This record gives sequence, structure tokens and C-alpha cells, in this order.
Amino acid sequence: MNDHEKRFYRRDEAAHYLRAKYGFATARSLAKLATIAGAGPEFRKAGTAVLYERDALDRWAESRISERTFGCTAAHKVGEAA
Repeated sequence: MNDHEKRFYRRDEAAHYLRAKYGFATARSLAKLATIAGAGPEFRKAGTAVLYERDALDRWAESRISERTFGCTAAHKVGEAA
């Protein structure tokens, strides 16, 4: 069964999937986020195993990525004295 056919990912597999597709997330960060309500991707449990669905991982990752930005993020406008 390849990744596209898999319904649930264990935490280490979920982290690998997120890193490969979006360039961020570790199993450790997912574990920490799971302790903070609403901070990480939705998950289920089977006994002690934490399971993530691919769609939930994608929704969470995309919600963490900002809109496209251009230029600097300084609080002042171009041409104004700091």
C-alpha cells in the first residue's frame, strides 16, 4: 500500500508526509501540538496510537502557511523615516 492509498498515518509517518509535501513538521512538534487544544492537526486514537488522516494534515498545514507576501515586513512604509 503506498502513501496515497493509506487512510491513517502514525505520528512519525504524518511528520514525514508533512515534511515531504510542505517542508515542515516533526513527530516531536506534532506530539507537543497534540497537547494544546486546537493547535495541531485533528487526530484519532486507537489504543495508545495517535492516527492522522491525510486530509486533516493537509488542512492543518495549509492553514499554517501565510498568504503570498512581497517586500519587507517592516512596520513603516517605503520613504518614511524610521
